[in-house]
Amino acid sequence: MFVNGERDTIAAIATPHGESGIGIVRISGPLAENVATRLFRPKKGPARLKSHHLYYGEIVDPENGRSMDEVLLTLMRRPKTYTREDVVEINCHGGYLVLKRVLEAVLGQGVRLAQPGEFTKRAFLHGRIDLSQAEAVIDVIRAKTEKSLKMANQQLRGNLSHAIEGLRTRVVRCLALLEALIDFPDEEIEMNEDVIREDMDEGERRVRELIESYEEGRIYRDGVSVSIVGKTNVGKSSLLNILLRENRAIVTPIPGTTRDVIEEVVTIHEIPIRLVDMAGMRRSSDPIEREGVKLAKGKVAEAEMVILVIDGSRSLDKNDWEIIEEVKGKKKVVALNKKDLPTKISIEEIHGVLPNIRAVEISALKNWGIETLKESICSTLTGDGIGPDTGEVLIVNARHKQALEGSLQCLRRAKEGIERKIPLELVALELRSCLDYLGEIGGETTTEEVLEYIFSQFCIGK
Repeated sequence: MFVNGERDTIAAIATPHGESGIGIVRISGPLAENVATRLFRPKKGPARLKSHHLYYGEIVDPENGRSMDEVLLTLMRRPKTYTREDVVEINCHGGYLVLKRVLEAVLGQGVRLAQPGEFTKRAFLHGRIDLSQAEAVIDVIRAKTEKSLKMANQQLRGNLSHAIEGLRTRVVRCLALLEALIDFPDEEIEMNEDVIREDMDEGERRVRELIESYEEGRIYRDGVSVSIVGKTNVGKSSLLNILLRENRAIVTPIPGTTRDVIEEVVTIHEIPIRLVDMAGMRRSSDPIEREGVKLAKGKVAEAEMVILVIDGSRSLDKNDWEIIEEVKGKKKVVALNKKDLPTKISIEEIHGVLPNIRAVEISALKNWGIETLKESICSTLTGDGIGPDTGEVLIVNARHKQALEGSLQCLRRAKEGIERKIPLELVALELRSCLDYLGEIGGETTTEEVLEYIFSQFCIGK
């Protein structure tokens, strides 16, 4: 699994590069304690370091004994460590040069530089965490909102692992009964189809729920791209500015002011959203504006959702109808703007044109209805989902979704096989395949190539 085998001792700087108060050099492997003994000179205390104690002293140059830095050092003996190996952490001053010199001294003691994610990979390979928990580590590091952090921590605590284990238990129970019937055909073993069907039905229901949770989980973790669309001078740029709480786009009463694409990230109700403002969609003889409209249509095609801004003080015209057709099939919310002016279009009229679409009356100029619009945006994105605060498991990883989809197909084929009275060996084969798919999530049946890809996404030192 490792470049030179599990006997290697690895080390890396575990804190971000740059100036800081503290920087940490982490060591893991059988030589960790020996390295600490050679390089660390305690100010006072026992000659032999105790596990899980913090010691004050110096890191010294092994060649001349000169002090390299004043440090705090912790030795943690296996198995009660992150990697289940001996681990040493050296808390140095956080300058780039001092960390580099300490790391070089460590590497000079027969230690090699860790690969990206190798500390967490060792934790997985030594059974401290499963693969889904290892993936949650990087989600914790990359979390952009409180909600995405909660989701990552739930997975790190093993919520997904427990859910998958419950599914595996049901499948194993069915498989055990089928294999008993296959291995001992002459014995009077009763095949209780109702019990098997009940386990399979419940397993299928739970797998389907997990798969359906993926879209909501992905949105909270990765965010979405939302385009603000509409014809010229309906208030798209004003809406962008008010959602961002800054004057990012130029706003004038002159139609066609925005010609380029403006993109900014904002968090709305714990969802990271990349807002895209663009040229108003209309026919124009101006070649620059035509290019802006072309760019706008491309961004609309890429967007996962659109905010369709309509001027509520004017009746729908040809440009409005063309834009409505352009965003057909997209997730959308209608912002009926300019509520501060006498209205010509009602919410009921919008619903007559776009049934089952959330529509909100707003005034970007007066900051009216903006909170309601934000709620409608989030509800449209998540489908009024439960969110991660209830303790429910949400799938956030495409790899997990793919494995669950494979297991679902196997379960369905197994159920169909029992109903059609096909040979039990074929039914059992489907259930074994189902277990393999479920095993991919925790890493029991995952290939080396997949492991290398997952851990390559980590930073060095984690």
